[in-house]
Amino acid sequence: MNTQLSVIGAGSWGTAMAVLLAKKGHNIKLWVRRNELLNELRQNRINSAYLPDVELPDSIYVTDDIIDCCSGSEVVVIATPSHTVRETVTTLRGALNKSQIIVNLAKGIENESLLRMSEVIEEIFPENRVSIMSGPCHAEEVAKDIPTAIVSTAKDRSTAEYIQDMFMTPRFRVYTNPDMIGVELGGALKNIIALGAGIIDGLGYGDNTKAALMTRGIVEMARLGEALGAYRLTFGGLSGIGDLIVTCTSMHSRNRKAGIALGQGKSLDEILGGSSMVVEGIKTTRSAYHLAKKQGVEMPITEEIYKLLYEGASVKDAVENLMMRARTHEIEDITVFTEQEIKNGWR
Repeated sequence: MNTQLSVIGAGSWGTAMAVLLAKKGHNIKLWVRRNELLNELRQNRINSAYLPDVELPDSIYVTDDIIDCCSGSEVVVIATPSHTVRETVTTLRGALNKSQIIVNLAKGIENESLLRMSEVIEEIFPENRVSIMSGPCHAEEVAKDIPTAIVSTAKDRSTAEYIQDMFMTPRFRVYTNPDMIGVELGGALKNIIALGAGIIDGLGYGDNTKAALMTRGIVEMARLGEALGAYRLTFGGLSGIGDLIVTCTSMHSRNRKAGIALGQGKSLDEILGGSSMVVEGIKTTRSAYHLAKKQGVEMPITEEIYKLLYEGASVKDAVENLMMRARTHEIEDITVFTEQEIKNGWR
């Protein structure tokens, strides 16, 4: 399958995906927003700010004209930060025909509307097929052909499988999953838990603490997912626990690194001012907190990180609040006992 594809966004993930697809033999157009990066990519074929160790194949056409970039492409890949997806896709209104498939790689929940990225895109392009790709995949590793597995989802099976075939390589395995809601929420919410994992590292706590945070984190991710129509099993897959593991444990993770800085006492302004990289979990924490309140879903880890980021709470108070919550069952949503069962002991 030799196809014309467009990649919108030349950050680390957009660049890595353009390289992967070009190596597979697809014809790639890569849209770059900043002039200095455009010039560097054209002259040196290196993205020094985001992927300094990866050279762009000559077959990747680099442009700063977003309309030209999408012209003639069967698939348009959105690889911008989640908070710019609406603006980016709105720019393309009138430039895409309804046969073009839009693939979104951004992981987040829109702050103002509390919509998932697919819902944002579908508001602007209601007639186009939209696919989401998510999973445990650092751009730095994908660009170097390190074996990776990811999930493709869409509202219809044929679209998910079409994207699966288009992107899969011997080093980039793509699975399909029909649970679009769960796949998107897993990719967005794990960034919040990764902030918490970084905070634990910054405080100098140990493996016990991080294991507890990750395990309870996936519980509250699935809890919100179910309330919004997702399947709990999805959160046990690549876009749930898989992405959670990689984001909470790797130093490639921007969210974990930001959490470490918070745990060490740095302010949010210091952290955000010292990097050109987007820390998705910071904005997603706000969205998830308000979405959980709207749905009446308990998300204690998300709530404590929200208070830390937006209400000036202290890191140590957040940890204490989580540890000193009222006692409960581990699997409270299925461990429901009658009074007689409690009297008789565990069933």
